[in-house]
Amino acid sequence: MGNDPVTSLRALQILSYLATQASPVPAVRIAEAIGSPRSSTFRLLRGMQALGDVTHLPELKSYVLGIAALEIGQAFGIQVPLARFGRPVLERLVLKLGETAHLAVMQGHETLYIHEQTAPLRAPLVTAKDVRLPAHSTASGKVILAGLGQNQLKALFPPTYAFVKRTGNGPATHAELLQQLDLTRRQGFAREFGEITEGLTSIAKPVRDRTGRIVASIAVTYMYNVQSGFPLADSEKSPTQEAILVALDRATRDLSYRLGWKQ
Repeated sequence: MGNDPVTSLRALQILSYLATQASPVPAVRIAEAIGSPRSSTFRLLRGMQALGDVTHLPELKSYVLGIAALEIGQAFGIQVPLARFGRPVLERLVLKLGETAHLAVMQGHETLYIHEQTAPLRAPLVTAKDVRLPAHSTASGKVILAGLGQNQLKALFPPTYAFVKRTGNGPATHAELLQQLDLTRRQGFAREFGEITEGLTSIAKPVRDRTGRIVASIAVTYMYNVQSGFPLADSEKSPTQEAILVALDRATRDLSYRLGWKQ
């Protein structure tokens, strides 16, 4: 639909209008509702249909909201309870480990951080609230991506996708990403070593909704030993990798339960 502000505004008007309608709506009525010429409305609807924002029902000669628009609405809708329920969970996790934790969701190709709980004596990270980072480079993103089907992954990361590396680390090809996601599925958690910030590593586990679908992730970030990959022992109280995984498992199960997951 390009960068034309008038076209973008009309597209938003169409989405807003369809969101209030209980039944499919003919294109003519949509044009009348948003005060747009029929010809340009028809063209705009075809473009929106190609993007999945609207769906055309040929038997009714009408339109409804498309899957893409519905998914965006669902994503924003779950962020509110996630942030509200997740805050005390992350507070307990940080108190237990003494390391910074964050809660994230997926937005397209990116990891969107919706809450970060900074540990005492730890410097703030780049993963503050509302920050977006490439999903293929973050432990939080990888653990959510591991829950997607092959068709969804192909749509997000086609073989020609240009993988961006912030620090020179991380997957560079579609095949490398799939290998990492396969490992994530087998071990039940995702790791990244210095892919976002050199000298820091993150471990993430999935958060599920009432249907069992992975909708978010909780991750813990800490300094690591480049040679061993284990937490950098800056004090006797530094948690072990095993302790981090145990605490993460408890935290993600707690938040998942609050979202309705009963297993």
